[in-house]
Amino acid sequence: MAILPQPQLLSWEHIDAASDLDRLRMVLDALPDEALMGVLEDERKGRRDDYPIRAVWNSVIAGIVFEHSGVETLRRELARNGELRTLCGFYADRGADAVPPSCVYSRFLKKLLKHQELIDAMFDELVETLRILLPDFGERFAIDSKAIDSHGRPTKEEEQDGRRDTDADWGTKRYHGVREDGTVWEKVKRWFGYKLHLIVDADYELPVAYEVTKASASDCPQLLPMVNQLVQDHPGLLDATQFLSGDKGYDSKDNNRELWDTYGVKPLIDIRNTWQEEPHLPRQLYPDRVDTIFHTERGDVVCRHRDDGEQEQDNYTSMAFEGFEPDRECLKYRCPAAAKGIECTQRDLCNGGCHTEHGRIVRVLLDTDRRIFTAQARDSKTWKREYKHRSAVERVNSRIDLSFGFEHHFIRGIKKMRLRAGLALVVMLAMALGRIRANQHEHLRSLVKPAA
Repeated sequence: MAILPQPQLLSWEHIDAASDLDRLRMVLDALPDEALMGVLEDERKGRRDDYPIRAVWNSVIAGIVFEHSGVETLRRELARNGELRTLCGFYADRGADAVPPSCVYSRFLKKLLKHQELIDAMFDELVETLRILLPDFGERFAIDSKAIDSHGRPTKEEEQDGRRDTDADWGTKRYHGVREDGTVWEKVKRWFGYKLHLIVDADYELPVAYEVTKASASDCPQLLPMVNQLVQDHPGLLDATQFLSGDKGYDSKDNNRELWDTYGVKPLIDIRNTWQEEPHLPRQLYPDRVDTIFHTERGDVVCRHRDDGEQEQDNYTSMAFEGFEPDRECLKYRCPAAAKGIECTQRDLCNGGCHTEHGRIVRVLLDTDRRIFTAQARDSKTWKREYKHRSAVERVNSRIDLSFGFEHHFIRGIKKMRLRAGLALVVMLAMALGRIRANQHEHLRSLVKPAA
């Protein structure tokens, strides 16, 4: 008989298992789910209770925390792990027989589909709690959408048959760029499924609003309805918001106008190229008169001057940005020669006071073109610095794919997709709240870091 070594008092396996359960306990303690549990228990009242509502709900949350791809892998883990069953609330004396069969989970998830509003209420309550605990929460927002493939097949039939997805459709995204050698590249992505639209806090990388649409839905029309809903659900949240950043998909006059005029939020939305005629040449800022002030489609305000020589050639120099004037709703620029000490041989010939020591002042009204001119000038250092925060929403999208199981899933139908997205985002917020309460601010966004 082989002699086995004596077991250590604390093995790494026990430590890891305890840490995993602590992560789940952290989420369960932070979830404001009592209203949902009350409704579900009232619906079951008077019926058999072999598999308690709260235990099944806790196990569903455990499946998200422990990154299970489906119900069957979760059931196998529950059957193997007695401590997990106990934490979820299943009857301890029944052992592995306490694990619900697949049909119980199917019926339970169908019940949850009828109470999507309670999932959304949990999401909103968690956002409010984080807003209280994090004083600078909501200063910067970022918006983006992510593609989610459907597990079903495309179909022309209107009735569901369990395999095909009658809600999803085809979406397309195009990516453009320029290589180092100057050649243009284009990448086209097509998928059958849905889009998850997210507004996140760009500093803490936590979601504050979400929407699920078909894959073909355009990003641009989603921005204002989501912001309006955010204001209704969280009055006062946008009072402290300075910037909202988004990519070219949200570029429109209406989005820029409403964000600033209605909510006082400066839009940092990248601009699409729409000038068809001579797109690379600046255009006159005041087309109704002869002047030396021009602007580009990217929002650069420039001064034109000509070199002395045999062949006259137009040169453009960026004017010095001197800030935004809210009372006048305009961007203020100053003569670059006077502001930067640039030599200009035509200052005496320029209109508007360039011959003076201070130089000419140009005020560009936002209403000149709401797409191009925003409350934060596109050619300012602040715009370039703050726009970098937009990548926060991309990192959240990556976690949704990798940590929350949307890269490989078995979801069909837009209602199920919205429910699953809502549960994932609720767990994300609950984990963040649990980290704060456990004084683990450095792991605020992590689903997998060990608990304290």
